[in-house]
Amino acid sequence: MQLSAPKIGTWIIALILGIVGIVGTLVAIPAISGFAFWLLVIGWVLLLLATLVSGL
Repeated sequence: MQLSAPKIGTWIIALILGIVGIVGTLVAIPAISGFAFWLLVIGWVLLLLATLVSGL
């Protein structure tokens, strides 16, 4: 299996999801805090898929 680096846009989206998830965990934001864990999971899965799938 050949791994590839994610494109910059995919990396930035995953980074934003991770930052929002961390901030939602540390600070009580009503719209985000309930989904903070899942935002982190989605960010990590996106990075994993972008590494496994070429061109993502």
